[in-house]
Amino acid sequence: TERLYTQVDWRSDDALLFGPEPTGLPQEILDHPRVSAHLRIPMVEGNRSLNLANSAAIGLYEAWRCLGFTGGA
Repeated sequence: TERLYTQVDWRSDDALLFGPEPTGLPQEILDHPRVSAHLRIPMVEGNRSLNLANSAAIGLYEAWRCLGFTGGA
């Protein structure tokens, strides 16, 4: 997908869904009507990919940042 994780108008009721590292999410889940967007984390060509934990941390932190760090101290 071309849409970056930084190009989202995050809402407090949004959810992120991640799949297994070797295969990603099955097509039937990607095509589900409740899945409203697919997002991309940019990578430098030729570099190894991010693992699942790092990808989840990037996505979650960006959403939290955009929502004003709600609940943070």
